[in-house]
Amino acid sequence: MTTSYKAIRSSGWNTDFLIGFPDGLFLLFFATQVMEGFPMEVQTFYTIHICIWLIGGLLVMYSAYQANKGDAQHDSAILSDNERSKLQQLDINEGMIEQIADEMIKDAAVWENTLEQEQVKETTFIRSRAIRSAVLTCLFFLLGGSLSLGPYLSNENFTAASQTSMMLVFLGLTIFSFIKAKITSQRPLPLILRYWLMGAGILGGAWILHKVF
Repeated sequence: MTTSYKAIRSSGWNTDFLIGFPDGLFLLFFATQVMEGFPMEVQTFYTIHICIWLIGGLLVMYSAYQANKGDAQHDSAILSDNERSKLQQLDINEGMIEQIADEMIKDAAVWENTLEQEQVKETTFIRSRAIRSAVLTCLFFLLGGSLSLGPYLSNENFTAASQTSMMLVFLGLTIFSFIKAKITSQRPLPLILRYWLMGAGILGGAWILHKVF
């Protein structure tokens, strides 16, 4: 009989969107901004980025499935007898073991507070729901990546495509921030500024790499 553990996050579409969309957008935005400055054939550029896009989607899908699967570690914040025994076998003194147990409880409290702030609920693992969540997360990842990569696929003039990509990325981040603010009951302006700074950081990092290489 298979044991069902609590999933560490919900499998609702909103959580899948909040995870998948920005990951895809930022990954492809960084890749395109870095590689467009290097001399390579157009088809090579397309092949590399499509591979990054699709492989990234598969990895995100697998990670989302594992996250929804959960495990025994997340069912209890208390140091188990088995874990305590393993620590004792490592000649760790009781004072240190108790400190570890206390830190586990504190970490669990921080985690629960994070879940509450992000309005994420823990649920019992259901395979069909986990698969659906993984697929949705992958699709949102691909959607986010399409905002960054799409202009390059439709325009071989990479200078113009880069400008269009930047416009779509920051527009996408703005819309995403409003949606996230609505879902998580946060103020939109701090979220917009945070994601814009992340986008600007990617542009800055790409510029530095171009200067170095």
